[in-house]
Amino acid sequence: QVRLVETGGGLVLPGASLTLSCAGFGRSLSIYDMQWYRQAPGTVREFVAFISVSGIRTNYADSVKGRFTISRDNTKNTVYLQMNSLKAEDTAIYYCHVVIGGKDYWGQGTQVTVSS
Repeated sequence: QVRLVETGGGLVLPGASLTLSCAGFGRSLSIYDMQWYRQAPGTVREFVAFISVSGIRTNYADSVKGRFTISRDNTKNTVYLQMNSLKAEDTAIYYCHVVIGGKDYWGQGTQVTVSS
């Protein structure tokens, strides 16, 4: 069992930056690959970014490549998503995700709204 808690969302202007955090409680996340997903109103949840256990391997959705950076601090049991040059189409609820023992775990999400 693990509880994931996302924080850091907010309302920002186009072109701004935000850093999201995903903290794990109840279990160490250090031995698991981690992902960020997002879901905009009326759409399906979509993959945003992936990071391997070591943090060496990362992967991004084409829509965020070059603007978003995923990282992790295993000493803090936390995964981050640095988001730069935000666009209106980045507006969504952002979730972190981990698979442990074949079971999917999601946080409650954090709302990111990009609007002028």
